[in-house]
Amino acid sequence: MSESQFPFPIPLSPFRVLIASRSFGKAAPDVFSQLEQAGVEIVPNPHERAPTEMEMIDLIHDVDVLISGTEPVTARVLAAANKLRGISKHGVGYENIDLVAARARNIPVAVAGGTITNSVADMAMALLLGLARRVPFGDRAVKGGRWGRVVGVELAGKTLGIVGMGQIGKAVCRRARAFEMNVIAYDTYQDEAFAAQHAVTYVSLAEVLVQSDFITLHAPGGQGTREIINRDSLVKMKPTAFLINTARGELVDEGALYIALKRNQIAGAASDVFIDEPPGPNPLFELDNFIAFPHSAGQTQEGLRAMGQVTCDNALRILRGEEPQFRVA
Repeated sequence: MSESQFPFPIPLSPFRVLIASRSFGKAAPDVFSQLEQAGVEIVPNPHERAPTEMEMIDLIHDVDVLISGTEPVTARVLAAANKLRGISKHGVGYENIDLVAARARNIPVAVAGGTITNSVADMAMALLLGLARRVPFGDRAVKGGRWGRVVGVELAGKTLGIVGMGQIGKAVCRRARAFEMNVIAYDTYQDEAFAAQHAVTYVSLAEVLVQSDFITLHAPGGQGTREIINRDSLVKMKPTAFLINTARGELVDEGALYIALKRNQIAGAASDVFIDEPPGPNPLFELDNFIAFPHSAGQTQEGLRAMGQVTCDNALRILRGEEPQFRVA
């Protein structure tokens, strides 16, 4: 049962909840009333941006729960949190939170798991289709007064390689199968039941690079996946292949990708994420065979509403001493 369904306020006062996330509640404003009706004191983020580490150290004193966005939640921040009972992440990524330090202090960390799976999968397919049919190129051409036929490629019969077969990778797989694509996948954990049900073949990362007509990235960040797409990876790809990244900017060596696209070593690429965000001047943006999007794959009305509700529910669960959903630490 969601906290919004409880018929009476949960007597939590005088607990305090710091909302560091700038986007929490924008698509689901009723989460604020749910917190207030439960007797929670809301501590807002006073900045028009993500707080810095020092600002977080100042803000987190005497806070019982942190609703986290992209701000740094380091060991120093956690050391300053003398009352912190838990962290509810408004999102599904948690690279900004020091999980080791949180575990050492017995501070549970929960994410809004599954809330934007469909949103990100839809965007991955949108970028894939945009590359296949050269949609941005055609749009710019017509608006610029040019009227030449734009030749693309069909998806049916093509091979999609999925790097990372978690919830989002699986959702992309289901969409790709509806387009009659063949699907291969690389993941350290292999869900054989899903693979059998959806005709997926697990292969090595090297085989994904060599065999795929389209490669879509859905791996987590971290040292083990940093720049898994690099100069050597790009050389292995087909010259007709396309790369899509809606996961983490750090998965791709942007300099190597620029060279590969400039030299037509691969046919095109699209990315919703970048190493630096906002990215500023970037040579990739000069290329017609590169599609850029402003880290918005998870930004749908439905996904953000669900994310806000799960984040709110997890905050209230933590304050009641219950186990939060989608706990990662």
